[in-house]
Amino acid sequence: MIITITNQKGGVAKSTTSQNLGAGLANRGYKVLLIDLDAQANLTLSCGVKEPAKTVYSILKDKTLTADAITPIKENLSLIPASLALSTADLELNGVGKEYKLAEALESIKGDYDYIIIDTPPALSILTVNALTVADKVIIPAQADLFSLEAIKQLYNTIETIKRYTNKDLTIAGILLARYNNRNILTQELTEVLNSTADYLKTKVFKHTIREAVAIKESQARKQDIFTYSPESNVAGDYNGFVEEVIKDSVRGK
Repeated sequence: MIITITNQKGGVAKSTTSQNLGAGLANRGYKVLLIDLDAQANLTLSCGVKEPAKTVYSILKDKTLTADAITPIKENLSLIPASLALSTADLELNGVGKEYKLAEALESIKGDYDYIIIDTPPALSILTVNALTVADKVIIPAQADLFSLEAIKQLYNTIETIKRYTNKDLTIAGILLARYNNRNILTQELTEVLNSTADYLKTKVFKHTIREAVAIKESQARKQDIFTYSPESNVAGDYNGFVEEVIKDSVRGK
């Protein structure tokens, strides 16, 4: 199962969700590969990988074999790291079939993993198009705010275009509410609007929301997933519930 985590709006916990979804699946015995497609390399840094010699950029440029760029993180969990060089991808990946570069790169190794989780940049770029082209499912992290609602609508149009031209089987697994504060009245009202938006997009809002928590920032500073850093925290419970939803959906979709 290949899952792309994306939203064209920044600051909605894409990298955090990618890391903790991957870690949660690995903790349950699934073999997981994370792929960082964002030039900011937040997922790479959060996993404790510094200045990697081989990255997803060198794979896409055909300078590195995919297997050679895979970095073990912990039991059952590995990472293909990012680098700042990805910021030039839109200029450099411009040949025929550019949308399929990542799909081609993963062909030789995807059978080795139960889940491949792809973190994307906060923009509609050739990297995002590659991530959607290779994916089975899309998860959209979002906040309960107007900007997230607009970004989701834009992303839906992108996904429909991808389905038309490069990946007809792509489906939206759901919208994940992150950095959530259920005490805020405006948040509650926007959550209802978001549920209506999900119905229109023929998807769902995941039952489990991810609360705003200092423990998340602390775990990132320690270069650890939330289950390693603070397994008894409330936000770890949030992510555990979300991981279980993803697993159930995956089994149902097989």
